[in-house]
Amino acid sequence: MLIDGPWEHDLISANGARFHVAVAGDGPLVLLLHAFPQFWYAWRHQLVALAAAGYQAAAVDLRGFGGSDKPPKGYDIYTSAADAAAVIRSLGAERAVIVGHGLGGAISWAMPTLRPDVTRAVAAIAMPHPIVTEKACLRNSAQRSAAAYIARLQVPFWSERTLVESDREVRSYLTDWSAPGGAFPTEDDVRRYSDAIALPFVAHSAAEYYRWFGRNQLRWDGIALRRKLRQPITVPVLRLHGADDGCFLTEATTGSERYAVGSYTEQIVPRAGHFLPEEAPEVVSTALIDWLATLP
Repeated sequence: MLIDGPWEHDLISANGARFHVAVAGDGPLVLLLHAFPQFWYAWRHQLVALAAAGYQAAAVDLRGFGGSDKPPKGYDIYTSAADAAAVIRSLGAERAVIVGHGLGGAISWAMPTLRPDVTRAVAAIAMPHPIVTEKACLRNSAQRSAAAYIARLQVPFWSERTLVESDREVRSYLTDWSAPGGAFPTEDDVRRYSDAIALPFVAHSAAEYYRWFGRNQLRWDGIALRRKLRQPITVPVLRLHGADDGCFLTEATTGSERYAVGSYTEQIVPRAGHFLPEEAPEVVSTALIDWLATLP
């Protein structure tokens, strides 16, 4: 997982675990949180672009993924926010801009509420506000069908078996959620992400995030989190979404701006799907850099 490039690999201790981080550049910290079923490598284009623009870009493997530790517990938004905050401090920064994609986007949306002390601003890529997503899954049949993978991941041992026995399952996620007819994923992309998910314990850890999403619907921690996430976000917010996203349907997941009372910027990217950092790397990098330049 320690792929060579114009970045440095580091292993840091944070929140009781060890995290792998790929770091490039020097300047204000931008923390990059990847999506499922990926790892830090999904941010390779943005690492280079942000470093060239004068920022320190740090792409972390989430708990349970890639080169980070894979403990048996801790795959919930509360712990993920604490992980991100501890990584920021371990990198020597007081605050950072949090940029999350997919699963990482759910964490970034929670950071202003759960860890405002370290959150300068948030960007959510291919991830509507969690309350918007929840309502869309309840009210929109097409979105409910697109999110059926979450129900499959609840089945004990299902992901632990299907995600590692071949590249079929990962290939399905990458192709079904990306824009039809696009250049992503290549066979190399499928191989890299299939190899990464097949590492010991990763399939189980990845599924545990979504099992927590499923279990928390009626549990006190999930109810409390939804109540917290309804609080208005006062830090600047950037939201990027692919017009052809096959995971979170664009037309079914509008309204994230209702939860942001501060500066809010939204851009729908045409001819792109869920994996925006790789399907439209230049668009994402330019949007991030332009937005970062406006932050106080």
